[in-house]
Amino acid sequence: MDARDLSFAYAKGPPVLDIPELTIRSGERVFLYGPSGSGKTTLLGLIAGVLSPPPGTLSVLGHDIGGLSSAARDRFRASHIGYVFQMFNLIPYLNVRDNIALPVRINSERKKRLTGRLDEEVASAASHLGIEQLLDEKVTRLSVGQQQRVAAARAILGSPELIIADEPTSSLDANRRHAFLDLLFANVADAGSTLLFVSHDLGLADQFDRSLSLPELNRAGE
Repeated sequence: MDARDLSFAYAKGPPVLDIPELTIRSGERVFLYGPSGSGKTTLLGLIAGVLSPPPGTLSVLGHDIGGLSSAARDRFRASHIGYVFQMFNLIPYLNVRDNIALPVRINSERKKRLTGRLDEEVASAASHLGIEQLLDEKVTRLSVGQQQRVAAARAILGSPELIIADEPTSSLDANRRHAFLDLLFANVADAGSTLLFVSHDLGLADQFDRSLSLPELNRAGE
């Protein structure tokens, strides 16, 4: 990912992001931190193509995000980005198995990157994250920690090149946070993915290759 003079404002308001330069190398595990209101959600939205930056200011996996149409950004995100949301965004009427499989079922690019049958890959992802015994359970019956692992398995399935994790450990105690990170790192390494992990918990930073402070990067917050 490469950003140059990346700026963004909502409607006619003032800029909420103004980043002169930001580069994340392929395969890196990067920790991004900042307080509420520092622009974290906006930056993630731009990287994932939910929001559209000015053309030529943000390249993700070699694609000029601002030069893509809304539909093309949606296809790009589904094909190349795994997203672990803060609130997990699981489908409540589906069981664990179908929640994990969903991104691959709706995207042919992710499906092509499977090395085995879909059901085998789902079972393998669940096993690596310690939830293989829950595959037939409805996600509404799971604990917060279990739901979090389902969200991580869903994000990793199909080996997306970039995985974005937005405050995924905010609801866990210290022991569960570190256990979850160990599992996430192992699965990201197996997939060969780049990881952008967003949190306000600086106690996690030393487990990553590099830490970035968004308030220091973002001139709009000055």
